Amino acid sequence: MNISHIEHLGIAVENLEESIKYYEKILGLKCYNIEEVVDQKVKTAFFLVGDTKIELLESTSPDGPIGKFIEKKGQGIHHIAFAVPNASEALKTAEERGVKLVDKVSRKGAEGLNIGFLHPKSTQGVLTELCSKE
Repeated sequence: MNISHIEHLGIAVENLEESIKYYEKILGLKCYNIEEVVDQKVKTAFFLVGDTKIELLESTSPDGPIGKFIEKKGQGIHHIAFAVPNASEALKTAEERGVKLVDKVSRKGAEGLNIGFLHPKSTQGVLTELCSKE
């Protein structure tokens, strides 16, 4: 699969504005990008910590994946994302190795990345995202 690094940690939040204030005013980080990913029903905010990013995720709809996550589990870490050379190929490799997939092929995500998720039932309970800049 050839993972090069942790691309980002995804954190589900109820209120993006309030969460950004915490990361900026308390932790001293700088939000460098806010964008909405319409098809995933989410608004995101990014912070760079060394070579790794923190992605805050606010649902734009209660029936979106983040809205459902917060309803079940509350705010908190939603997923870990790993950088790979080709997300579609990495998904295929994972499936060949017996991993249950959320996405059979990669799709467009925030920051123009191609993304795909591995199902937490196959990944020790951790939703895992594979990202590439294809």
